[in-house]
Amino acid sequence: MASPEHPGSPGWRGPINQCVTRTRQEVLPPGPDLPGPGPEEAQDGPSSNSSMTTRELQEHWQKEKSRWKHVRLLFEIASARIEERKVSKFVMYQVVVIQTGSFDGDKAVVERRYSDFERLQKALLKRFGPELEDVAFPRKRLTGNLSAETICERRRELREYLRLLYAVRAVRRSREFLDFLTRPELREAFGCLRAGQYARALELLGRALPLQEKLTAHCPTAAVPALCAALVCLRDLERPAEAFAVGERALRCLRARESHRYYAPLLDAMVRLAYALGKDFAALQGRLDENQLRRPTHRGATLKELTVREYLS
Repeated sequence: MASPEHPGSPGWRGPINQCVTRTRQEVLPPGPDLPGPGPEEAQDGPSSNSSMTTRELQEHWQKEKSRWKHVRLLFEIASARIEERKVSKFVMYQVVVIQTGSFDGDKAVVERRYSDFERLQKALLKRFGPELEDVAFPRKRLTGNLSAETICERRRELREYLRLLYAVRAVRRSREFLDFLTRPELREAFGCLRAGQYARALELLGRALPLQEKLTAHCPTAAVPALCAALVCLRDLERPAEAFAVGERALRCLRARESHRYYAPLLDAMVRLAYALGKDFAALQGRLDENQLRRPTHRGATLKELTVREYLS
C-alpha cells in the first residue's frame, strides 16, 4: 500500500481543505454534571459508526471504567499575602489542590481573594440553595481584615469551605465551581494566545490545565480546548516535539469522540507536526481521511482558528 503524500506535495489531499468540524462555541450546559456533552456528543462511548475493533472497544471500555472512578481532591489554603493597589489593599489566598490516593507531582496552585469566594457563594446559593445548608461561608468583616490573626483564621475557614463544597457532588461538577478555580487563568491564557503572546499563554495554561484535568476527570473532553491551545503555542514557538506530545494527550481525551468539533482540526495539526518531526503520519492521516469521508461537508476551521474563539466573554 502506497504511503500518503506528504503535506505540500501535488498529491497532498489537504487535511485543512477537507477538514470537517463544527465551528460553534461548545457551551457547557447548566446541569449539575459539568461538563455535559453537547447534542452530538451525548454518549461517552464510541459512536455507532466507530471503526474500532472488538478488542479496541473492550480496551476502551476498560479504560473508561477506571477513568470514571471518583477522583478525590484535597484543598489547602497554603499561604496568604497582602496586595496593595493605588486605592486599596486586600488579601490574596493561595489555593493548592492535590489529588489523593497517590503521589501527585502536578499539584495545582491558584490565587483568589475573599471577594472571589464571595461571588462563588452567591452563585452557588442561587443555583443549589438547599444543598448548601450545611456549608458555612466565612463571614465578612468590616474591620481588621488585614490582621495576621484574621488572615490565619480565614485561611482555615476557606479551606473548610472548599472541602464542604467539594463533598457535594452537584457542586463539585458545576460550572460555577470549575469557573471559580480555572476561568481567570484560562481566560487570560486564551487572551494572550490571541495577542500572539505564546510564552505567557503557556505559563498560564501550565497553571490552569492540571487543575482543570483534576476537576473534570469524569469528562476528559473538557480539557481539550486548553490542551489544543498549548499545542498551538508550542508549535508557533517552534517547539514541535513538545507540541506533538501535548497533541497526543488531547487525542487520548477525544478517543472515540470523532464528532467532537476539535477532532478533525487536531488530527490535521498532528499530521503536519508528525511530518515536520520525521514521524510516521500514515495512521494519523488515515484517521483524518476516514473522518472526512463520514462528514463530507464544508471546509472546517483550523486548530488555531478554533482556539482563538474560546473565552471571548
